[in-house]
Amino acid sequence: MSIVKEFREFALKGNVVDLAVGVIIGAAFNGIVQSLVNDLVMPPIGWLTGGLDFSDLAITLPRSPMAPPDAELVTINYGKFITTLISFVIVAWVIFLFVKGINQMKRKQEQAPASAPEKPEDIKLLGEIRDLLKQRS
Repeated sequence: MSIVKEFREFALKGNVVDLAVGVIIGAAFNGIVQSLVNDLVMPPIGWLTGGLDFSDLAITLPRSPMAPPDAELVTINYGKFITTLISFVIVAWVIFLFVKGINQMKRKQEQAPASAPEKPEDIKLLGEIRDLLKQRS
């Protein structure tokens, strides 16, 4: 099997295509979650904390003796980390609810009674022959 044919077979499998779609939707979902966190979740938290804006929280480190005098000060932006952590928790929660819903649907499908499989043609034919022989007697 040539490597091109093997790659095409791999790339066109349903799982790879599904994964690609998932990554694209996940990237789009990231924008929604960022807006949710920045525009809906963080303002009430800032209000509860007396107007504290987490994205502005930072620790400014003292100027390094080796740095030139006009160098920018280095900051540890822990407020942005808190915002990112809240975003992660929201994304994880939404994904958890999504997977939970899918699992419930799968369980319902598994519990649904399966219809009786259709009889093969030869069995149907034998049944017809039997019925015809019963009618003759």
